[in-house]
Amino acid sequence: MNRRTFLAAALAAGARPAAAQDRAPTRFQIACMTLPYSRFPLARALAGIKGAGYRYVAWGTTHDEGDGRNTPVLARDAAPAAARDLGRRCRDLGLEPVMMFSGVYPEAPDGFEVHRRRVEQAGAAGVPQVLTFGHTKGANQAVWVERLRRLGPVARDNNVTIVVKQHGGETGTGEACAAVTREVNHPNVKVNYDAGNVLDYLDRDPIPDIRACAAEVRSFCIKDHRNWPRDEDCGPGLGEIDHYRLLHPVAFTGLTMPLACENIFAPLVPRPERPEGVDALARRAREFLEVVVAGLQIPPKK
Repeated sequence: MNRRTFLAAALAAGARPAAAQDRAPTRFQIACMTLPYSRFPLARALAGIKGAGYRYVAWGTTHDEGDGRNTPVLARDAAPAAARDLGRRCRDLGLEPVMMFSGVYPEAPDGFEVHRRRVEQAGAAGVPQVLTFGHTKGANQAVWVERLRRLGPVARDNNVTIVVKQHGGETGTGEACAAVTREVNHPNVKVNYDAGNVLDYLDRDPIPDIRACAAEVRSFCIKDHRNWPRDEDCGPGLGEIDHYRLLHPVAFTGLTMPLACENIFAPLVPRPERPEGVDALARRAREFLEVVVAGLQIPPKK
């Protein structure tokens, strides 16, 4: 029996070719980072994200708590108990934390120790992913691989995945980040995809790039980008990136995958002066992503 007659027989029997067989849809967790609210207190950020209809939150880096200073959401040397308390605080509001920043490049002199503490904080708080990024150049890439290999078992023991995202330079693409994670070769060290950074830093279309690394991707930092009429990052659906094409390669993985909105702002116009303006943009970003995901995951017609 040749291939054509095999497919005909399969279709006649009511089956579909293997490429079209049902696969489990990815469980996308549409989250908002507290980062867009950095000019306002953390409590206001969490309230705004909840009010904008999110079920998931990603912890940003710092917030102005009303004293004009940048106060860390969670200090790099904070005890795991402090992280646990912050996680409980989010859940009491009805928000499940899904991601936090490492706050340090892997190649930094204290990179291993800070990442280890961040993983322990995330484990204590029940935060499944720690986000990291940096610049690998020459020997630095070997440092990345060596440190991430040592961190893999720590992440596994804490039920955490370390995700590496694009940040220009030699790790400016998802393909380059995936080359690092494949060399590390640990299930708890994977890729976070930031399409906005790929288009911004390298002026490269992220769609072919994500196809080259989709198997390694475990989450997204959602930010769009415009090259015209002004070069700037912006919220999803307001830039030049096709989010249907972006998420299509990972729409049916059977995995749980956070989509964490890092930039929700509108291009060209000034950013809101009041938190209510940020709330409105957060809601718009959520609704846009919900529409995209719903469309991509419509069951195939029988």
